[in-house]
Amino acid sequence: MVDVGLVVGIVIGVLLVAMFAMLVRLSLKIVREYQRLVVFRLGRTIGAKGPGLVVLIPVIDQPVWVDLREQFIQVPHQTCITRDNAPVAVDFLIYMYVVDAISSVNQVQNYTGAAQGIATTTLRAVIGDISLDDVLAKREQINLVLRSKLDEVTERWGVKVTTVEIREINPPRDIQEAMNRQMSAERNRRAVVLEADGKREAAVMVAEGQKQAAILEAEGGRQSAILRAEGFSLALDKVFSVAKTVDSKTMSLQYLDALRALGSSPATKLVVPMEFTSLLRPLAGLAGLAMEPDGAPGKP
Repeated sequence: MVDVGLVVGIVIGVLLVAMFAMLVRLSLKIVREYQRLVVFRLGRTIGAKGPGLVVLIPVIDQPVWVDLREQFIQVPHQTCITRDNAPVAVDFLIYMYVVDAISSVNQVQNYTGAAQGIATTTLRAVIGDISLDDVLAKREQINLVLRSKLDEVTERWGVKVTTVEIREINPPRDIQEAMNRQMSAERNRRAVVLEADGKREAAVMVAEGQKQAAILEAEGGRQSAILRAEGFSLALDKVFSVAKTVDSKTMSLQYLDALRALGSSPATKLVVPMEFTSLLRPLAGLAGLAMEPDGAPGKP
């Protein structure tokens, strides 16, 4: 026979152990460093608990887990109309984290979904105020405007938006083709301008080189002429200094020697200058003295 009392006692014991384990599980929470536990006691917030071991009153305390780590929201392609009525598809990322766990629970139902909705509407407003060229060229500026506007809204939710990054901007196909043609024309224009600038700089450098060469050549010619003149002047000074020591007899002999050299050529015409008689007068006197006997002076 089975003892009914024993079986009932075992069942009650098991139930009591299970209830105690459930109460311990509901009462004790281990909160990690990057988490906070917002506790509601009978519907009223009593604060954010953690990190570490948190003791709760079962049934009376209701915890809400909040993650403090930075997280990102991927916003899919959103079609926006620019100021010049050009449709573009833009997708971007939002990086944010919770700075006030209580506000992130009490002030908004789902702060990630709310932030995505605000970001979408803000993006359309920002893109609608600028032209297509500025949308494509000023991506960083758009990121800053989006981040500042989102941060103003999410601040009351206890959420901080750190970065907004546009990943891709896709204009329509016809606009892309027109932009490609424009870029090709711009590249061709730059190539022509660079080639013209290169030719102009080359011509300027060649002209400058020729100018410097002419200046150096003229300077060399001038220095050479100066050196030749100085050499000729020194030669004349030397001749003059030597000529001062030569007497008239030596000059007459040199003159006769020069005349003899001139007369040695059959094609040479001999021209006797009028000064020849004056030059021969000393020679005639010497010859007369030599012809007199005993070196005595001749009679008239």
